[in-house]
Amino acid sequence: MLWIEGTTMRETAGAKARKLRRERMQALVGSNGPTLLSRVAEVLGVTEMTIRRDLAGNDSAMICLGGYVLEATLPTTGEKYVLAEELDQHAARKRLACQRAASFVEEGDSLFIDCGTTMVHLATALPSDMTLSVVCYSMNIADIVSKRPNTQLILLGGVYQPSSATYYSEESVQYLERLGVNKAFISAGGADPARGVSCSNFHEVPIKQAAIRNAAQCFLVVDESKLGRMRAAFFGSLDVFSKIIVGGTLEPALLQRFQGWPLDVAATDEVP
Repeated sequence: MLWIEGTTMRETAGAKARKLRRERMQALVGSNGPTLLSRVAEVLGVTEMTIRRDLAGNDSAMICLGGYVLEATLPTTGEKYVLAEELDQHAARKRLACQRAASFVEEGDSLFIDCGTTMVHLATALPSDMTLSVVCYSMNIADIVSKRPNTQLILLGGVYQPSSATYYSEESVQYLERLGVNKAFISAGGADPARGVSCSNFHEVPIKQAAIRNAAQCFLVVDESKLGRMRAAFFGSLDVFSKIIVGGTLEPALLQRFQGWPLDVAATDEVP
């Protein structure tokens, strides 16, 4: 009986400790926004696995997603990214950037192509006569690449994310780490010299980061509207990119802001 009571006391102490950690996590996320799992574990002085267990219950107000701890229900903002709503935004500029990006693809390349409406244009612009391997994690990219001749398609799997038509799982990130990729083409919702590159969906962050770590050469591919902007999910600094390929015409002030960075601007006098 004493053993049972002792066990109950230990369980109660554990529940109290978990409740305290959740309160501290909520305060941390409330102050700083979505926070890296590793940072939360460091601040609380516990392991990442402990944090994951704390957040696994149905009564938790927070979740762990894409290596970040964040509120289970994020407030709706004007910055929310939905693939269908982005399809026609800056399409001509995105196409310009991707046509320039495709010019860096060579015979026999092993490519990683990121998700998003910009990268649809890159998948379409790939030279049709080249033998390539392409790694991706989005349905729209896979659909285009699967129709190419002489192309090995590797589609990363996981739980389907409808906002960006992508798949995510921790296993897919680990698998990507084991693949040989010599060129990674990365999209972003924002690119800033001081704050780096960011996107709207936290589940994309680990995959983007794994591709950047694993690739021999990385290209950022964006239209000019993304320069100087920031989104909620940070995934890296600008200095990891060999080239920052931009579609559109940049204002002098924006060019000045990115002075010294490897901009490759694909511009035209008549962009709708």
